[in-house]
Amino acid sequence: MTDQAFVTLATNDSYAKGAMVLGVCLRNHKTSRKLTILIGDDISQPCRSVLSQIFDEVCEVSVLDSGDVTRLAMMKRPELGVTFTKLHCWNLTHYSKCVFMDADTLVLCNIDELFERDELSAAPDPGWPDCFNSGVFVFQPSKETYTELLNSCMQHGSFDGGDQGVLNNYFSDWATADIAKHLPFIYNLSSVSIYTYLPAFKQFGHNAKVIHFLGEKKPWDYQLGDDEECSSEKVSSSLHPDFVQQWWCVFKSSVLPLLLKEHTHTPPLSDMPSVKQKSVYVEAARVEKCVDPPAPQTSSQDRKQKWEQGDADYLGEDSFEHIERKLDSFLM
Repeated sequence: MTDQAFVTLATNDSYAKGAMVLGVCLRNHKTSRKLTILIGDDISQPCRSVLSQIFDEVCEVSVLDSGDVTRLAMMKRPELGVTFTKLHCWNLTHYSKCVFMDADTLVLCNIDELFERDELSAAPDPGWPDCFNSGVFVFQPSKETYTELLNSCMQHGSFDGGDQGVLNNYFSDWATADIAKHLPFIYNLSSVSIYTYLPAFKQFGHNAKVIHFLGEKKPWDYQLGDDEECSSEKVSSSLHPDFVQQWWCVFKSSVLPLLLKEHTHTPPLSDMPSVKQKSVYVEAARVEKCVDPPAPQTSSQDRKQKWEQGDADYLGEDSFEHIERKLDSFLM
């Protein structure tokens, strides 16, 4: 199926790592489709080289940023403005149909059946189910659609400051027009939703096909040694330790060797890396030594505020086991 492709996006080296794992997973699960990645000019040369070994096509595109500070601040995610860059995927007109996947997704099995869906097929967003989540969606590349999306950005902006607000405005009939365009949640299972409806996850979670690591913390923000496993003490409350562990298994077995090969190559003096590239070399050395970052300490006042905002650390300090232990100490 050379006229169909999975597409992802990376605008910095951190998300490039996620894209590498995503690409490897799709290959490991025997996809019959092409793999394409859109990258910004901030991606270092070592990462570009590794991406070109995993993906069939690496396309450099101009980074589009909404610059909508106010709306992005409402989500406490100022970095999401650059997700406007995702709109470039409609320019891939040498493909008849594509499936876009964010770089912070983890594929658990073959999902080629998604190409049987029409544009715009996506799963509901856990925060507002009448909107779709733009982390995984089926689309049909079209210069006309790309132009209309840009016009929509200029005329209406984005209600959340990112690409998801733009796409939901443009494909505004998604919630009501055609139920066939509603992907089952198992194709875009947000890790944060596991804890908001744990009984449903225990009932249906074993059917999950794609895990989406929503939130500010990502799997690559942690460093795990060869004999280390993820635990609730190490991983943010918005992530699930088992899925973070799976991500790291793929990274260490299939991606890290490729990165280390690039990082240990000594370039000629005229080709010495820039400051940006040097930071990637340092990061690779850190990963190779498996050095854990120091765990941040949360004050009692900060924990109180997080509880009031509905952002308790369910896997860490505020887990049921810890609360039960604290109550037992008072009652004894």
